Amino acid sequence: MAKILVVDDEEDLEVLIKQKFRQKIRQHEYEFLFAHNGVEALKQLEANKDVDVVLSDINMPEMDGLTLLSKLSEQNLLLKSIIVSAYGDMDNIRTAMNRGAFDFVTKPVNFADLEITIDRTLKHVQSIRKTFQAVKENNILKMYVDETVLNFMGGKEIENAFAHNEIIEGTVVFVDICGFTAISENEPADKVVNLLNAYFDIMVKEIIEERGVVDKFMGDAVMATFKGDFHLDRAIETCLSIRQKIHEADIGLDAGGYKPDVSIGLNTGDMVCGNIGSSTLKRLDYTVIGDTVNIAARLQAAAGKNQILISEKCYELVKESFKCKEVGLLELKNKHLPLRAYEVLE
Repeated sequence: MAKILVVDDEEDLEVLIKQKFRQKIRQHEYEFLFAHNGVEALKQLEANKDVDVVLSDINMPEMDGLTLLSKLSEQNLLLKSIIVSAYGDMDNIRTAMNRGAFDFVTKPVNFADLEITIDRTLKHVQSIRKTFQAVKENNILKMYVDETVLNFMGGKEIENAFAHNEIIEGTVVFVDICGFTAISENEPADKVVNLLNAYFDIMVKEIIEERGVVDKFMGDAVMATFKGDFHLDRAIETCLSIRQKIHEADIGLDAGGYKPDVSIGLNTGDMVCGNIGSSTLKRLDYTVIGDTVNIAARLQAAAGKNQILISEKCYELVKESFKCKEVGLLELKNKHLPLRAYEVLE
């Protein structure tokens, strides 16, 4: 549901808004909050952090709409504003736009036009938030995204934005390129880096294809996470595709006849998801940690060339969908008891 704050000292507008948008209000598409001036609006925003759009008049007591616009840009760069005013001259429009207004609607209000404007503004806000979430999850701080996102990530709100940690259910995958250390010790640095990046690019395409998230690159290995519907199945499909695509790749055959293959470990379950790192260094990874992750890493370390190893828990969940064989009990680092592992064949 979109939350919209209407700021206007005309009490009749509140009645009109509720009448004209009653269907969207009943269907829980819109929720409206109301304030009579900029001071009240800032109090409402302080109490309601999830407001998406502000509709504001210009001429109001205590704090006018143009002053409010300046305050909003300081408070929340993701919040978008629409000026709704009878003062539709070019000077007011330019001032409003320069202070961050997304659009301008003149009074008397054409409510059909206002609804279109609100919907367009909401889509813009949602697009920014999705982009920000993608940046946050993939730990990419420099990419071609909306300027507002980049400003937001560098602003004073970064600590609050990154403070949200949670426990998620998902699947984590570790993929290692077998024997690549020998290549890195015997080939020129440029060739090593270009070769590794080419292999990583193959993996990333397969991960994205199944709606996975690349968590991090670690030397010659990749860590990826999957969540949402059928996350375990999608993760295994990704692993099978990566194994095939890497094995068939003809990249790097001039590096001493090197033939790439992978070893893979994956596990599913609850994981702690949050920003891990040092705030002093300003280096934080939005990542997952916990026993589920540790077991996946240990399974990868135990896997041989072209092997995809999963835990017994994973096997019980996917045995009707994938052909697997029992590997046996594995002694894993920092585990008191052996873990029964299975290999995914196809």
